[in-house]
Amino acid sequence: MLFETGSLTRQIEEFFFFHLIIQYSKMLSIFNSIPTHMDYKGQKLAEQIFQGIILVSAVIGFAYGLIIEQFGWTVYIVLGGFAVSCLLTLPPWPMYRQNPLSWQPALPETTGETQQKPQENLKKKKHK
Repeated sequence: MLFETGSLTRQIEEFFFFHLIIQYSKMLSIFNSIPTHMDYKGQKLAEQIFQGIILVSAVIGFAYGLIIEQFGWTVYIVLGGFAVSCLLTLPPWPMYRQNPLSWQPALPETTGETQQKPQENLKKKKHK
């Protein structure tokens, strides 16, 4: 009965199917609007922050674990530092996108004759 041609249930199923597709495409457009890039200086900053947090948490964890003589607390503190550093460095926060690259404009294509590359103009040297 669900797949009868022209039935009311078929029309309702098609309506909900298309409505679902429209909702899905709206969700994708929201995800596409989220910036996912990070410039080179931002990558360097993120790497420095990541390493600094890991180092500080390792030192604090080692010292605290040594004082209370529980190695488990050292591991917990280092894992906590790792989680904090991932939260601060993995998403492309705006502080990592402060120095965008300025790209050169594309060269217009010439029709008719082919351009030679600068490397092709040089004599080829034979090595012995």
